[in-house]
Amino acid sequence: MFNLLPPLNAVRAFVAAARHQSFTLAASELHVTHGAVSRQVRALEDYLGVLLFERQVRQVSLTAEGLRFFAQAEAALQQISAAAQSVTSRPASRTIRINVRPSFAVRWLIPRLPEFVALYPGIEPHVDTSTLPPEKAVGNFDIAIRRGLKGWPSSWQISPFLEDVLCTVASPALLGAQPVAEPGALVSFPLLWAKTRNGDWDAWRKLAGIDKANPASRMQFEHVHFVLQAAVDGMGFAVAPLSLASHDLVRGRLRCPFPDLWMQLPRYYYAVAPDSAPEVQFFVEWLENELLRQRANPALFDK
Repeated sequence: MFNLLPPLNAVRAFVAAARHQSFTLAASELHVTHGAVSRQVRALEDYLGVLLFERQVRQVSLTAEGLRFFAQAEAALQQISAAAQSVTSRPASRTIRINVRPSFAVRWLIPRLPEFVALYPGIEPHVDTSTLPPEKAVGNFDIAIRRGLKGWPSSWQISPFLEDVLCTVASPALLGAQPVAEPGALVSFPLLWAKTRNGDWDAWRKLAGIDKANPASRMQFEHVHFVLQAAVDGMGFAVAPLSLASHDLVRGRLRCPFPDLWMQLPRYYYAVAPDSAPEVQFFVEWLENELLRQRANPALFDK
């Protein structure tokens, strides 16, 4: 019976777009981007195997199939909402507890959280940061994200998440003022180092064949997210995990001058605690969708 049930997030985005006859207005209602609505509608069309909208310049209109689906889908969503309210005795606002490292929180998770909050307005994400492995982290949490397979509680089911590489980044303003044609030119610039990842520059410079040359100057910061902020502000070149630089790369605050010179890093994994809140499954679904979106984004290494 439920084998043909489409993804409900996609149905919600479609219903909003159909009601407004506009992806832009639907995005405003759902507090997400125009692109997020477009991707969800496209995913629903792929799932159903039919076109739901005719797309024209700056406007969309429902196809015959779209009209039929909208007529029943909007009522179905309202019925699901009413059914949930009729049986729940829990407060409207529910909490999921997320444990990540500080740099991952600042540079990957928090910039993306507004979309999750918009998609699930009844769920409150509480973000706790720790540099300890999950099995030693203080406090209770529903889900954790870390690199590698070590340090996880034995009772947790671990799932692979982000693959990652080490790359060089700098601000567009710095690269525009002083273009770099080859890695050796970096020795004339300030290099930004993270105390918590002190070996990254040495490893990358060895890969690039410039490990024998001393940089003109170097500035050290406590964590990678401080290094990346300094790079965004044009203070020098940084070498950092792509996972942590990706949000700034996509938005044009950083650029990668040597997209062919990267080093593989241990991938990220996530795991859900056995006694986690049921709402954590919505967060897991959202994580997986973010992973697919990042893989499909060509802007990460766009020079």
